[in-house]
Amino acid sequence: MKLAVFDFDSTLMDGETIDFFADELGFKEEVVSITERAMRGELDFYASLVERVALLKGLPYSKVEEICKKLPMMNGAKEVVRGLKERGYTVVCFSGGFRSATKPACEKLGIDADFSNFLHVEDGILTGAVGGEMMYSDAKGDMIVRLQNLLGITRKETLVVGDGANDLSMFAYADRRVAFCGKPILKEAATYCVEVKDLREILKIV
Repeated sequence: MKLAVFDFDSTLMDGETIDFFADELGFKEEVVSITERAMRGELDFYASLVERVALLKGLPYSKVEEICKKLPMMNGAKEVVRGLKERGYTVVCFSGGFRSATKPACEKLGIDADFSNFLHVEDGILTGAVGGEMMYSDAKGDMIVRLQNLLGITRKETLVVGDGANDLSMFAYADRRVAFCGKPILKEAATYCVEVKDLREILKIV
């Protein structure tokens, strides 16, 4: 058995989920700016997530679900998942984003499990609060170690794929580390860099 862990936003999905939500409320540029700084490692991930989600207060959850059903998957997402599973990999998604996005996408792609955060909802409306195990910069590293222990998989048998600074912690526990159209801080820690938006390139690595 082998383990492949993918980031979601700008990796399995072509874009940032929270940017799609912010666009609905009319302040996409403000959220995009914070997201980009966080992914470059210029802001603490937890603080930036809390700040961005607070701006979503008042968005109906029905609109969240509608947006999440239509999120664009990255080119080659379905093929890379199928190809890795054919090669004996368990395929998992870690996201500093939201389960409302990762759950339907991962079901569509055939991914074995997804770990992400939850948007707090009251009376069908986002309160601007968020919770979950993927809120911190070291969360993905902590979770990958737990999964490796649970599945009996070593770092040699582990492939990780991501694009931003909050993927660094999981890069520390895998021998195959792919920066997918990644930020400079992540490329420095990668063993492979894919510079085209096509996840099928990863099948050439494995």
